[in-house]
Amino acid sequence: MGRVQDKVVLLTGGAMGLGKASAKALVKEGAHVIITDIDKEAGAATAEELGCEFLPQDVTDWDRWQEIIAEAEARHGRLDVLVNNAAITVFGSLMDISPEDFRRCYTVDVDSIFMGCKAAIPLIARSGGGSVVNFSSAAGNKASPDLAAYNSAKAAVAMLSKSIALWCAREGNGVRVNTVQPGTILTPNVESVIAGTPDPDATREAFSLAQPIGRMGEPEDIAHLIVYLASDESRFATGAPFIVDGGLSIA
Repeated sequence: MGRVQDKVVLLTGGAMGLGKASAKALVKEGAHVIITDIDKEAGAATAEELGCEFLPQDVTDWDRWQEIIAEAEARHGRLDVLVNNAAITVFGSLMDISPEDFRRCYTVDVDSIFMGCKAAIPLIARSGGGSVVNFSSAAGNKASPDLAAYNSAKAAVAMLSKSIALWCAREGNGVRVNTVQPGTILTPNVESVIAGTPDPDATREAFSLAQPIGRMGEPEDIAHLIVYLASDESRFATGAPFIVDGGLSIA
């Protein structure tokens, strides 16, 4: 207990799934957590359940990013950790996906991380340094013919994070920047995808067997890593891709 005691954490996309599991783990370890989400009702309900704070946010809105950071500073006087979790998955091959959907995937999955880091890192630096955790994906390492936008966007997140990590190191501002690259995790979104297939049992088995370890991950498998990266235990890690995918990317 207390691995992130009294650290102020801002976590996007915190209403459900990996964001909710990560927020729960951070609260349990003593952090003051502010979750944001575009879903106001779900975000408020999660905040009440977990005992954390909630602010509504569209992560693609630069003006809102500046308001969120200003609010975090007004409430707590500091910011120690930013977790950029909010993202969407856009399916489609090169020929199937529309230019609009391709750009939408990049706007939500990449542009939001650029904006979040740009807005938050100065406050984290003024707070004495800390941690930025950006969600990439195993899909950023292992390509699929039907994930043209998502594959490339998540690969971009990893490289963007490395660039920001090097800039922070050069500035000597005490901010470290890492990425988390989950495999197939059994979140509500994945459950809905499975349920919508013609043979959910077969789909579930296929999703499980895609990981050499033989199962899909649980949200807590990622949440444990978020706590580590938010804590001072990870103080020598920066610019690193933390792959937690049951071996999916090496199969």
